[in-house]
Amino acid sequence: MKGICILGATGSIGVSTLDVVARHPEQYKVIALTANTNIDALYEQCLVHHPEYAVVVDEHSAQELEERLKNSVVADIKTLSGVKALEQVATLDHVDSVMAAIVGAAGLLPSLAAAKAGKTVLLANKEALVMSGDIFMQTVAKSGAQLLPIDSEHNAIFQCMPAGYEAGMQAKQARRILLTASGGPFRQTPLEQLAEVTPAQAVAHPNWDMGKKISVDSATMMNKGLEMIEACLLFNMEPEQIQIVIHPQSVIHSMVDYVDGTVLAQMGTPDMRIPIAHSLAWPERFDSGAQPLNIFSIARMDFEEPDLERFPCLRLAYDAIHAGGIMPTVLNAANEIAVDAFLNGVVRFTDIPVIIERCMQSFDIKAADSLDIILGTDQQARIVSKQIVSELIN
Repeated sequence: MKGICILGATGSIGVSTLDVVARHPEQYKVIALTANTNIDALYEQCLVHHPEYAVVVDEHSAQELEERLKNSVVADIKTLSGVKALEQVATLDHVDSVMAAIVGAAGLLPSLAAAKAGKTVLLANKEALVMSGDIFMQTVAKSGAQLLPIDSEHNAIFQCMPAGYEAGMQAKQARRILLTASGGPFRQTPLEQLAEVTPAQAVAHPNWDMGKKISVDSATMMNKGLEMIEACLLFNMEPEQIQIVIHPQSVIHSMVDYVDGTVLAQMGTPDMRIPIAHSLAWPERFDSGAQPLNIFSIARMDFEEPDLERFPCLRLAYDAIHAGGIMPTVLNAANEIAVDAFLNGVVRFTDIPVIIERCMQSFDIKAADSLDIILGTDQQARIVSKQIVSELIN
């Protein structure tokens, strides 16, 4: 039986992971569950899954959870608080696998700690890899950790790679990755109407059930930009070898084009339990709980090239990876601030790429060759982005 730690247990990926794990109690034991502030959901998860540790980043919320657990049937659960506690539970000796599902830059340090400890890292946090790039991949290689991608697209690519493939290797026979995207809720919205779309409209994804931040990233297609950068690192390819394809039905989750003309595609219903189950069971397979794909009900599949006028965030992601160094870190930090401002009704949807581009223009390119540089750049980019937000609303 393997021990699992779920970083970000109350988010959509964490909830789906617990659903899959509960279907296979003979194979996985939940060691630790973590959350930021959502103690109501975490408390209910503790009652059902009885982890050894419950971690809440916010100290006040952690104290409240501890009191509730003391008066429950799972009073023996240890409650921890703070950012360092995330790293602590991710590196416990009896934790074999770590689901890295904390959204945004906050997931970097515990994910990196798990990699350094040689764990099997189930990476659902694309921002951690975008920020730290080569440092993360070098840590995985040095420690002997196993890195398995959870994003449906990267998991699909991983499944289409040759037998025995490991993340970070260069598959010489693979000449191109076709990275699919749904196009989000505004794929056909007239451009002149985009400035007026609301946060509620932006988070209403047509195919996937995701958190608010990731849903907005899907609407701007920044998620695909971040995934392109992540794919370059995971699969050791150049940006020019990653072709983004809008596929509204979200049935093909990505494809790999080989030198002999073969194109392998991974298909399935749009249910995150499928890539989660694949990574949990890898190199075997087990039931995910997802509905089988009904190919007859699909009837058709469409493909189109993304329009960079409609999706300027995609262009900015390519600019960042071509610039290299700290620029992907700047891109990610600026996007997090811009999306948060939009979700809080402070800026318009069309302001998101404006904030990101202006922030990127304020930084000189330099090497991202240490964690201190990366974390320092992340913080500085957030300060600059917040200033740009203030200028836009004043």
